[in-house]
Amino acid sequence: MPDKLKILSPFDGHLISEIEWDDAQKLEHALATAHLLTQNPDRTLAVPQRIEILERAAKLVEDQAEKFARQAAEEGGKPLIDSRVELDRAVQGIREAAQSISRLTGREIPMNLTASSMNRMAYTRREPIGVVAAVSAFNHPFNLIVHQVVPAVAAGCPVIVKPALTTPLSCFSLVNCLYEAGLPEEWCQILVCDNAVAEQLVTDPRLAFFSFIGSANVGWHLRSKLAPGTRCALEHGGAAPVIMDEDADVKDALPLLAKGGFYHAGQVCVSVQRVFAHESIVDAVAGGLTDLAGKLVVGDPTDAATEVGPLILEREVDRVAEWVEEARDAGAKVLTGGKKIGRTCYAPTVLLNPPEAVKVSREEIFGPVICVYAFKDRLDAIDRANQIPYSFQAAVFTRNIDTALDTAKRLHAATVMVNDHTAFRVDWMPFAGRKASGLGVGGILPAMLEMTEEKMIVFRSSQI
Repeated sequence: MPDKLKILSPFDGHLISEIEWDDAQKLEHALATAHLLTQNPDRTLAVPQRIEILERAAKLVEDQAEKFARQAAEEGGKPLIDSRVELDRAVQGIREAAQSISRLTGREIPMNLTASSMNRMAYTRREPIGVVAAVSAFNHPFNLIVHQVVPAVAAGCPVIVKPALTTPLSCFSLVNCLYEAGLPEEWCQILVCDNAVAEQLVTDPRLAFFSFIGSANVGWHLRSKLAPGTRCALEHGGAAPVIMDEDADVKDALPLLAKGGFYHAGQVCVSVQRVFAHESIVDAVAGGLTDLAGKLVVGDPTDAATEVGPLILEREVDRVAEWVEEARDAGAKVLTGGKKIGRTCYAPTVLLNPPEAVKVSREEIFGPVICVYAFKDRLDAIDRANQIPYSFQAAVFTRNIDTALDTAKRLHAATVMVNDHTAFRVDWMPFAGRKASGLGVGGILPAMLEMTEEKMIVFRSSQI
C-alpha cells in the first residue's frame, strides 16, 4: 500500500490532495477512546451542549458553503450547480438535527389495568445506543456524512466515520466544523483505511451501531459479520421504476424525469432508471427525454455551466458502456448517447425497450442511462417493475387519483412519488430501502431514533 492516499479528480485525474492512511493501531485507539466514553454516564454530552454545537456547526458550514461545494465538485464529480444544493441541504440537515433532539422522547406505559399491575407507574426514555461506526459513499460526499455523523452527535453517541476513499476531503471539512463548534475530538473520529481495517471496525464487539451507505454486496456482507448485539442501518441502491399512465401530463413529467435520471450522471441510489410508459404516450416520452438528454452540458464539474459530470472512476465508465452495448445487442434501441465522452464521462443515454433479462433492466445502472418501456396494461407494467430484487423509491404519473393510489399500493417501494421523479428527497423525511435495497431507516430524525434505545422505568408505590 502507498504511504499516502492520493485524492484524484474524477474528471481529469489531477492530484487534489494526499492523506495519511490509518492502520489497525489507529483503529484500536479510536475504538478504545470511543468505547470509554460510553462506559461513564457522567461523561456524556449534555443535551444543551449538543444543541449549541450543532447550531454553531451549521453556521460554520453555511459561511463556507461555496468553498465546500467547490471541494465536493472537484473530488466527487457532481456538478457545481448541484453541489451547491447539496451544501444548502447539509446546513438544513445539521439544523434539523439540533431541532430534533427535543423529539427524542419517551412515553408512558399504562399500568393499574390488572390486579398484578396495581400501584405501579411506568415510562420510557431514550438513551444513546453506544459507539457508532459510519461507513459512507462518494456520491454526496458532504451531505451523506451529515446524515451519518450528525445524528450520532445529536443522539449523544461517539462516532467513528470512514469516508469513501475517493471523497474524504468533504468529510474532514464537516468534522473540522464540528470541532470548531465545540465538539470534543474524541466524540467524532475519522478513519481513512483500507477494507481490511474497515471490516475490523465494523465487526468489533464494542460497536453498538453500524451505519452503512454503499453497494448491496458490501453492505450485506458486513452485516453478516456484525458482532452479536450490534444494530445496523444499511442504505443500498435501487433501479427506480416510474409508471406513466396514458393520462399522464407528459410535458410536465419530462424535465422531472430527465433531472431524476441524469442528475450527478445517474450516480444516485434513487435515480430514475426504468420508465414504463403507456403505448399511447411512449413515443412522446422517449422522444422528449431524447431531446432533453441531447441538450445537457457534459464536462468539468467545477464549471458552473456543467449539468452532467464524470463518473467517479474510469472503470465505471467502461462498465456503463458494456451494459449499454449488451442492451443494444439484445435489441434495445439507443435513441441518444450510448458512447463515452473522453475517458471519464458518459453521454446521457436513452434506451427504448431493452429486454428484461439484460443488466440495464435488472441491476442498478449508477450511470446516466434512462430505459423506456412500452406497456398496454398498467397492472402488467407494475408486475414488470416489481420483478427485481431492489425496492427503494418509485413514482407514478397520472391525473387520476384512483390510479395514483392503486399504483402506489401495488409498487414494491418504501416511497412512491405521485407526479414527481423518484430522486426527490428532503432531509427530514424517512429514507429507506426494502428487500435488497437496504435495512433500517435514514433521514435525520429517523437515524437519531435508530441510534438511541428505549429504557423503561417502573415505579411501585402504595401512593400510585
